[in-house]
Amino acid sequence: MFGEWLFYTILIFVIIYLLIMLNYNKALYKREEKSNKIKKINIDDSKLMIRKYRVQLQRAIGNIDILTQELNKVRNDIKTLRARNSQNKLENDQLVKKIKELEDKIEALI
Repeated sequence: MFGEWLFYTILIFVIIYLLIMLNYNKALYKREEKSNKIKKINIDDSKLMIRKYRVQLQRAIGNIDILTQELNKVRNDIKTLRARNSQNKLENDQLVKKIKELEDKIEALI
């Protein structure tokens, strides 16, 4: 009789312990599941943000390429204008010399 009582008592304690552990593990599982859902949502949001910024970056890089091309065109134009300016200065200096020579000739004739 004492053996049966001891057996049933131990069996009840084991069942209570297993029920408590079952509920504890179930709670941990639910908490982990919620955490995983939140992480998945955060990852999805992060992926969307990365796509958005990637598109913006590609547009910006495209704009930089266009601006670089325009800058190179302007540099070439500036080089051309400088060369023309130098030529015009030389021609102007030559014309000034010719004018002075002609003025000297005119004064010599007067």
